[in-house]
Amino acid sequence: MKAISLEPVFAKPTTDIAPLLSLVKRNRSMSELRHAIGEVDFDVAYDFLRSAAIEMVDNGEIDKAIAGVQEIDALINRSGEGENDRHLLDIHAALMQILTALFIEKEDTDSAMASAASALTLLSQEAKRKDEPFMAILGSLLYDIAYLHTQRNEYRQAERELAKSLKIFERLAKTKPERYATPHVMALNAATATYRNRVRQAELLAHYQAATSTYLQLVNSGVGDATGRLVDSITAEGDTLAQMGRHREAMQYYTRALKYLTKIEPEFTLKQLHLSIRLGEAMLKVGPMKEKGIHLLNTMLHKATKINATEEHRRIVDILFNAKSSSLDILGLWHKVFPK
Repeated sequence: MKAISLEPVFAKPTTDIAPLLSLVKRNRSMSELRHAIGEVDFDVAYDFLRSAAIEMVDNGEIDKAIAGVQEIDALINRSGEGENDRHLLDIHAALMQILTALFIEKEDTDSAMASAASALTLLSQEAKRKDEPFMAILGSLLYDIAYLHTQRNEYRQAERELAKSLKIFERLAKTKPERYATPHVMALNAATATYRNRVRQAELLAHYQAATSTYLQLVNSGVGDATGRLVDSITAEGDTLAQMGRHREAMQYYTRALKYLTKIEPEFTLKQLHLSIRLGEAMLKVGPMKEKGIHLLNTMLHKATKINATEEHRRIVDILFNAKSSSLDILGLWHKVFPK
């Protein structure tokens, strides 16, 4: 699935959607389902609609998902209640947001833009709202619209949309971290990959570091999954900077990625080893940091041995040898290769 709001990692259900799922399994009519959705809290309805759409996409039934969303939405509009009932208006906007994501997944850009415009039109009727349903829909919608603009290389627009999405999910996560921490991290991940200006990118990561570190204290695998995605994005940015010869900046990205990674992987892993090697290699290229880089890489030699990472061990030896380091512990290496 594309990097949109319907990705399972973007947000996991935090409410009990079993009764609504039961209705679907009993093949109840769409009108009954619409009535049931209108009776439950917004969070329950939104979780159910997203989950149903995700399941159908995973089963290769994207057209069925689109048709289902459109049918329920048409029933809401025909009921006449949607004009006066804020809850049904919110459901209507949520359906348009989900439809936008479905069209993106189908690679129907024109339809995605049209449904996004419909959702924004609905939300603009009360543009000064700050309640949770309004903000949740808008945050997800902006995340998806940013994806559309990024695909068209319209990075300026995408940056603005992601900046707004980040602020929305940051605000929501302060009161409901178990529900909105993951979307916040995913929006930060998207921004990391989208922002063209490295300075603004680094500022963004620094600004939200405290919040994302706090989220990782939650017993919520979804936050860990999203943070893993963020680690990959930050690492990729570090790789790009290293390839450009901007090793000092690359160090900052690798260091930040390692901080996140060690929070979601308390035990030393192969992924931590790979990232540490990248960091050490970058440090060797920065004069004042060379000795620290050598120390880090020698430490990684020991760790590579402990986890039987033979290829990585060889790579570290090559890096240190090519750096013509007098600190390469040849005697130590000899004992590791031929233990007593």
